[in-house]
Amino acid sequence: MLVILSAGIAPGLALLSYFYLKDYYETEPVSVVVKTFLFGAFLVFPIMFIQYVIEAEQLVPNGFVSAFFVSSLLEEFFKWFILIYVIYQHISFDEPYDGIVYGAAVSLGFATAENILYLIANGVEFAIGRALLPVSSHALFGVIMGYYLGKGKFGKDQTKLFLFFAFLLPFVLHGIYDYILTNQRQWLYWMLPFMIFLWWLGLRKVKLARILSDIHARERLNTTLNMKL
Repeated sequence: MLVILSAGIAPGLALLSYFYLKDYYETEPVSVVVKTFLFGAFLVFPIMFIQYVIEAEQLVPNGFVSAFFVSSLLEEFFKWFILIYVIYQHISFDEPYDGIVYGAAVSLGFATAENILYLIANGVEFAIGRALLPVSSHALFGVIMGYYLGKGKFGKDQTKLFLFFAFLLPFVLHGIYDYILTNQRQWLYWMLPFMIFLWWLGLRKVKLARILSDIHARERLNTTLNMKL
């Protein structure tokens, strides 16, 4: 059991540490990041129950609906909901890049809990594949969600549009991911370019968030200097 727990937790913590350590300005309080991570982990249980009921009642007409609405819509909406109502107005969310940290935290909390349950049921031999696909994809969905939350909170206009994008883009990308994985016979040939694209997009959002945080830091410094003058 210890091996399974270690294999289930390690990928999520590694990815979260990577995004956390890229926060150069006022590193986020570990307690708030851990709380966000745990919120994501606890989401697994109600979502799994809802998904079980939908499948047991045979309410899913086809693979497209299953991928986009039973899986992607439920998971990304609840992660987005947690970020909006728990983190978005939090005092620690004080620069654009912070959205990346908290978005990754809630998504990796969810992915880690899901990963542990899967490995318990199916065996630790699936750990590498799970780390490369579900865990990393959830991390990148969270990064994209967090980028638009940061852009919405600290941008000068179109806040509601960016908050909508924070949900819409992860929902679409997650749906595509699940559809490829569960409905394509030669899924690996589709998944490889998709994951390359997803990593490129996620890391690009990290870079853009860093630029936005640099601009935000300069603006805060100028405001402070002007107040002193």
